[in-house]
Order: sequence, then structure tokens, then C-alpha cells
Amino acid sequence: MFKNILLATDGSEHAFRAAIKAAEVAKLSDDANITIIYVVDGSTSKSDVLSDGSKEAVYERRLRKIRPTEEILKQKQINYTVEILKGEPGPEIVRYANKQHFDIVVIGSRGLNKLQEMVLGSVSHKVAKRVECPVMIVK
Repeated sequence: MFKNILLATDGSEHAFRAAIKAAEVAKLSDDANITIIYVVDGSTSKSDVLSDGSKEAVYERRLRKIRPTEEILKQKQINYTVEILKGEPGPEIVRYANKQHFDIVVIGSRGLNKLQEMVLGSVSHKVAKRVECPVMIVK
């Protein structure tokens, strides 16, 4: 049913639970593939480089946020790929999902950025409103 799955993550607890659900959905099909997407906000990207000093250290820190998600998929023997993109998370996830024609997007209901969620509305809400395929929001 859902073979081409996009899993948005930011390293939060909700994203971790979304990874578990995405793995369960993928297990329903013999040849499902999950694309893990991690979007780095432009302003965060600049401050990360200034505070860490090197692009390599910043990249490694971002990969550490994704590793728990990768471990879940490895344990469940799910095929996956990882994409790290830059931009505003909501619109960037929508753009990527619509361009790649995923069967479903799985995303946590809340992420790491509580201020943005309160002021602008949650990333998951923006994704659910604008993506052209079904969206599973995991609490």
C-alpha cells in the first residue's frame, strides 16, 4: 500500500515515535523504502557553524540526531535513505514531498522548536495542509 515513505525528523521524542510508526507502515509492504528527511533551518545553520567552528563538527552533530531513527529502521530491516536539506522546515518538507511523489509522509506532532510552534503554528500542521499525499501525524 505505502511503499515510498517520507519520514521527517528533527531528533525530538515525537520524531522518534514517528519513526516507529513509519517502520510499522513499511513492514506492511515487502519492498517499502523510507526516506528520512532532516531539514536544517537557515538561521540555525549559521549559528551552528559559528558555535562549533567547523562544518564537519556541525554535520556530525546533525547525523547524531538522525542515528536513533536509523537504528529503529535497521532493527526492523527497513530499507532507507537519508536526506539533509536546508531551509524552513515546513515548506522544505512540503516541497520535497511533493516533488518526489511519496505515498505517505510520517511526521511527529511536535518538534524541538517550541517557540516557532507557538508563534507560527507547528511544522506538522503546515505539512498536513500543503502536501499532496496522505500525512500521518504521530503524537
